[in-house]
Amino acid sequence: MFSGPRWKIAVYGRDHGVPHFHIEGPDFRCSVAIATFELIVGTAPTAVLKDALEWAGPNQALLMQTWQELNG
Repeated sequence: MFSGPRWKIAVYGRDHGVPHFHIEGPDFRCSVAIATFELIVGTAPTAVLKDALEWAGPNQALLMQTWQELNG
């Protein structure tokens, strides 16, 4: 969906729980709620989390639309 230098944002189908996206890198993975941008589980470096949330903010509707398309 979106990538930084060493990380990516992804939304997966057949996922459970509240609508969320994943921030994944070589040594970390976390899940973030789309509605509130609250960290649900996992960890990510502070700089990565900041950059990912800067992208996610203006793209919140796209993230939710993608979640709904993949998870109904």
